[in-house]
Amino acid sequence: LWDKEEKILYLVRDRLGIKPLYWGRFGGLFLFGSELKALRGHPGWVPEIDRNALAAYLRHNYVPTPHSIYKNIFKLQPGCILTFKPGGHPDIHQYWNMEQVISQGKDRSSLADEEALIRNMEDIIEEAVCRRMISDVPLGAFLSGGIDSSLIVSLMQKHSERPVKTYTIGFSEPDYNEAEYAGKVAAHLGTDHHEFYVTPDDAMKVIPDLPDIYDEPFSDSSQIPTYLISKLTRQHVTVTLTGDGGDEVFAGYSRYFLADRLDRAIRLMGRPGRHVLQRCINLCSADLWSKILGHLPGRLNIPQIGDKLYKLADILIDDRYARYIKLVSHWDKPDEIVLDAQEANSAISNNQFITTMTEYVEQMQYLDTISYLHDDILTKVDRASMAVSLEARVPLLDHKVVEYAWTLPLSMKIRDGKGKWLLRRMLGKYLPDKLIERPKMGFAIPIHKWLRGPLRDWAESLLDERKLAEQGYLDPARVREKWTEHLSGKRNWQYYLWDILMFQAWHERWME
Repeated sequence: LWDKEEKILYLVRDRLGIKPLYWGRFGGLFLFGSELKALRGHPGWVPEIDRNALAAYLRHNYVPTPHSIYKNIFKLQPGCILTFKPGGHPDIHQYWNMEQVISQGKDRSSLADEEALIRNMEDIIEEAVCRRMISDVPLGAFLSGGIDSSLIVSLMQKHSERPVKTYTIGFSEPDYNEAEYAGKVAAHLGTDHHEFYVTPDDAMKVIPDLPDIYDEPFSDSSQIPTYLISKLTRQHVTVTLTGDGGDEVFAGYSRYFLADRLDRAIRLMGRPGRHVLQRCINLCSADLWSKILGHLPGRLNIPQIGDKLYKLADILIDDRYARYIKLVSHWDKPDEIVLDAQEANSAISNNQFITTMTEYVEQMQYLDTISYLHDDILTKVDRASMAVSLEARVPLLDHKVVEYAWTLPLSMKIRDGKGKWLLRRMLGKYLPDKLIERPKMGFAIPIHKWLRGPLRDWAESLLDERKLAEQGYLDPARVREKWTEHLSGKRNWQYYLWDILMFQAWHERWME
């Protein structure tokens, strides 16, 4: 907003960070825009990579707010207003923040009976969905078959006079394929359903466009299917609703339960017990553990179990905050990979607010909401959808939903060892239990296999040791070590390598 009478510029970002907003100064020049592309278009633009931000990117797989990959360019934080008067200095004021939401939520915790709380939450979510169905252009929804998207589609169908258009992505690899579940949900609800199966060739065709789509290094590999489902959806509709935010708001991530159980176990086993377990895990390579344990029946058959055991060994430590950081980190010591760098701070760096919260799961929900949610999940969906001119709306991140959810006890989010209990309860009105109670799969792709196969030549060209040395940003020896181990099958370094590859592809597109 430009106040032409007062000559004051106001830049305002939404409460949860659903949409982006960049700003920066170069001497007397003040630039702002929703995309870095827009800023690059100005002749006063001076692009210089921020090595400290690059180090933070390698930890998180995104450049954390308020930083960007460039020096002197920043992301405005969610829930903030930046005020700027020519000749003055930018002033940033936070008008909505999670700390206040959580504190007030705890203070307002209702003494009403559980059924009343459920009805209130249902009404707020249903209203949020209905508001986002208002559109003068064709409307649809992403449907993975998971709790969040199935609930959104169920409520949309409840308030629609015709079958809702739904869209899903499938994979030929069964460990990654949710299309079958989505199809069953769609059939039960009677939606107009469309699905698209992704092949390595489809991924290859998208990869060259990723630096343009994401504008700065971004390496959540589900960016590929997110773009492809957006492209499929845009062939039929202009607006789509998504289930994003449900995991953070209603405690759905599997790492919450892993970390919470681990927290209890660590206190019981003591320091000697942890050291013995760590040594036992390290006796075998990750690949050998996967071969030994890869044929267990049912739920005991965990994909990539060797790598997960090694991750477990790494997080057998006392400090909750340090354990959370390890859980969400890719490169644990990025300063050693990025030359001449000191990792930039983020919203979760030494965050003291969590000390006022007693439940470990709630601490993780909070930290995810002020970082991972907007810098990864919402960035991924926004850039992928807008690249094909598709508007994505996220009803579970309506601020009224978020605010009321934090007045509810944790027992209404986690019960019987499962997350999102309240959403499951709501969904039970529309779907049978067999379509609700199944293991969470996420939206991943088999990038580890593709890097050893159809993507190998592309990756090898970007990870060339001489190329890395000439650029001077990354330690070639450490990068090549990970690449060699991955190709040999000794370890699965897919996420670490994808971080490097996305930076290299971005650098090739924008800096060479």
